Amino acid sequence: MSQPSLTLPASGPDSGTAAGRRRRLLELAGAAAIAATYIFLVLSQPADIANGPASFSALVALGGFLLGAMLLIAAVLPVLPTSTLVLMPVALVLNVVLGQLMGTTGLPFYFDAIGTVLIAVLAGPAAGAATGALSSIVWSFFNPTVLPFAAGAALIGFLAGVAARGGLFRRFYLAPVAGFLTGILAGVVSAPIAAFVFGGTAGVGTGAIVSAFRAMGDTLLAAITKQALISDPMDKAIVFAIAAVLVYALPRRTTYRFPFVRRFRVLAGKAPGTPEA
Repeated sequence: MSQPSLTLPASGPDSGTAAGRRRRLLELAGAAAIAATYIFLVLSQPADIANGPASFSALVALGGFLLGAMLLIAAVLPVLPTSTLVLMPVALVLNVVLGQLMGTTGLPFYFDAIGTVLIAVLAGPAAGAATGALSSIVWSFFNPTVLPFAAGAALIGFLAGVAARGGLFRRFYLAPVAGFLTGILAGVVSAPIAAFVFGGTAGVGTGAIVSAFRAMGDTLLAAITKQALISDPMDKAIVFAIAAVLVYALPRRTTYRFPFVRRFRVLAGKAPGTPEA
């Protein structure tokens, strides 16, 4: 008996169809909900958000980010294999556990996006963004200060998916480059939250860097932005490299079950079952 094909048409399974347009609208709505929640937090600068769900601002942030994540998941759910749905909770736990551990080391790194990048490489930008936002939401029940950074986490997942779609994971040395560039953008997005919502940063290692810049005469926002542009690019370069190692460590038949991997030739090498030329 012949094996089923592991390839998809270049145009995608529902490109240009009504289903494809609905998926695109859901993705845009999800991104808009996350962006609007981020803007609300930056403009309102709520001082009570660290109190968790007991505060109004935390409830608004939780609802907005959760709505955005659910819309993104609804957009990609029809084309996600069961393996993604199984892997996503594992990615969430990986993000939370590593992020919590790194927060106690005193190092200016986070390592809280490895699971997000892993999902993004396998399932695409929307799934990566949803995983990033959901990670912050789940983590916030243990550490409420994480919730406002959900937009940055979603951005990391989105950009990781874009990098994978562009072929930057076909060569291992390009993955850290993509991570470094992602870290720059993520740092710029997270800096206003750290400055305006929290008046600083909760991380031990990152807080020391902020304090050093403040001692040099920088404003709070300038100090946090400089810290983010030092810590985030290096952190994301390492995270993208680790995620690339994990992806290539998975069995090829497992990774090529993901339509995103097949459609955009995300990984180097031929798909299993592809005849030699």
